[in-house]
Amino acid sequence: MADQARFPELAMPYMDALYSAALRMTRNPADAEDLVQETYLRAYRGFGGFKDGTNLKAWLYKILTNTFINTYRARKRRPEETDLDEAEDFSLYRRLGGLEAAAADRTPETEVLEAMPEAVVKDALESLPEQFRMAVLLADVEGFSYKEIAEIMDVPIGTVMSRLHRGRKQLQSRLWQFATERGLLPEPATAAGP
Repeated sequence: MADQARFPELAMPYMDALYSAALRMTRNPADAEDLVQETYLRAYRGFGGFKDGTNLKAWLYKILTNTFINTYRARKRRPEETDLDEAEDFSLYRRLGGLEAAAADRTPETEVLEAMPEAVVKDALESLPEQFRMAVLLADVEGFSYKEIAEIMDVPIGTVMSRLHRGRKQLQSRLWQFATERGLLPEPATAAGP
């Protein structure tokens, strides 16, 4: 059982990270501030039940995620829906050079991503359906493990893995489209003539 008097000392260092995650979830600074404020209020009220020695960051993210789902998704009549069968499989690895490129120090993905403006990557990420976006954010941006994400989102690990896979594929598809339209893809290697 945690000492509630230590809450500010232990929890406040995570405020900036929680705000960044909240902003990516809500896509609105005012809503992100409200979400973080509500998260800290709920966390403070429930801090007596927090077990010392467990992952405080994951616990705070779980509260943030649940608060977001309960508050902001309740505003919508229906959650975003995606036909998962239409999610195309665009493998940047396969399209950009395969094993030859992987043998070099730089991967095709690295080359293409470095040529893309940060805003494009951010917009592509934000365009993902909510369930996929949250899984990708928690794994690839915040660095949580599958198990931690499952606890935060209150879903089985298999669901986390599925959402991550589908979210990454959709993100990859959007970035591939942008790279193709802007001519950011490296030229395919041609065989030397005799």
